[in-house]
Formats: sequence, C-alpha cells, structure tokens
Amino acid sequence: MKVLVDTCVWSQVLRHKSSKTEIADKMEELIKDGRIVMIGPIRQELLSGISDISQFNKLKDKLSAFEDIPLESTHFIAAAEFSNICRSKGIQGSTIDFLICAVANIENLIIFTTDKDFENYKKHLPIKLL
Repeated sequence: MKVLVDTCVWSQVLRHKSSKTEIADKMEELIKDGRIVMIGPIRQELLSGISDISQFNKLKDKLSAFEDIPLESTHFIAAAEFSNICRSKGIQGSTIDFLICAVANIENLIIFTTDKDFENYKKHLPIKLL
C-alpha cells in the first residue's frame, strides 16, 4: 500500500540526515520499496522558506522522484466534510491536515506522520496511520 508522508516527517528526515532514527529508517525502507506518494500542498510546504536557490533546486529535484497524486474537487469536498465531522466532535485541525486525511481515504493510502493530531482525527475519520 502506498504511503502519504506528512510534512513533519519529511522535515525531520531532511534536517537530521546524519543521525539514524527510527523515522529515517522507515523512510529509507519506504523509498526503496517505491511506496511514497506526494501531494502538491506538502511539496509546497517543504519548499517554502528556502531562500538559497541552490538548496531550493536540490530539494525540488529530490522531491521530483515522488509521484504526485493529482488533487480534484472530490478531495477538497471530502476534506471539508472531515473538518466538519471533527469540529462537531470538538477537534480542531488545519486545512492541510484534513486534505491529507481526505486524499489518503479516497486514494486508499496510509498516512505517515508524527503529528499527534492525526490520532484524534482517526477516532472519527476512516484513515490509516503508519
């Protein structure tokens, strides 16, 4: 099954290249198995704030190896529904978090994140976490 990796995991792995962590090992395994997919908003978050053009281009090139899931209206509508469901249960979340949940649900993906908010979302949404 393909895996949608959240920005927080990417950031942790990209910033701490020298230290081997459980998360880095898992990412390495997923990359070798060709299981990682990407969505535009995560790619944008990862590339935003890099003022050095050569670093920007290096990361852009590395990330180009990962398949983009094309986003459609159904993804955004499901994200809004997921937001409303969670809000009705007293759970707040970001627009991108709910988009990640919606894409993962519709495309039958597993979410790889270290963001504890996803544990709360999982109580009310049909998502799978790694």
